[in-house]
Amino acid sequence: MNTIDDKAIVKDYFNATGFDRWRRIYGSGEVNKVQADIRRGHQQTIDTVIEWLKTDDNLSNLSICDAGCGVGSLSIPLAQAGAKIFASDISQKMVQEATEKAQKTLKNPQNVTFAVQDLEGLTGKYDTVICLDVLIHYPTEDAAKMIGHLASLAESRLILSFAPKTLCLTVLKKIGEFFPGPSKTTRAYMHREKDIIEILENNGLKVQRQAMTSTRFYYSRILEATRNS
Repeated sequence: MNTIDDKAIVKDYFNATGFDRWRRIYGSGEVNKVQADIRRGHQQTIDTVIEWLKTDDNLSNLSICDAGCGVGSLSIPLAQAGAKIFASDISQKMVQEATEKAQKTLKNPQNVTFAVQDLEGLTGKYDTVICLDVLIHYPTEDAAKMIGHLASLAESRLILSFAPKTLCLTVLKKIGEFFPGPSKTTRAYMHREKDIIEILENNGLKVQRQAMTSTRFYYSRILEATRNS
């Protein structure tokens, strides 16, 4: 399957059944045990990135691009902390939900701008570009192009998360494919960490911080890469 096909499937999915599913997961309502576990894992990834940025103690001075923002789980708290956020998602429904949440939550909603846009269409320059839980939808050769494009937008730093490709997780994924559910309508691609690091280095970035989120049903490797001086 090529990039265009994957992107079309992802877009259709998150504007239809996928939106309802992930809206529940990213929200605070009642969900099943698997969804609750994914919610915890996703929030842990969000919390890790926010902690990194707050530790640097310069959030109010940053311009940040949240590429693949979903319903604003990262963008909104960063905007609350004073950062200037441009947030985009391929799903119109996700962006609409994020915009409504920001208007209800933020004292200063103009700190964040939401737009319906895919990764390849992003333009501009930002201190920091963040892309969480998006690369799972694309094979490594296509992810490499996307990372390269995101790197071109980042003046100082790029933060990514991805599903790591290990023997254990590969086996678990194969087992899971024998039990397809109605919400499993997109492919899940894992990536070798050394491949992602090589892609980052080829784009002038060096990994400075890393973390791993691991729950029963959610696995995410997080890398922060900065510009080589």
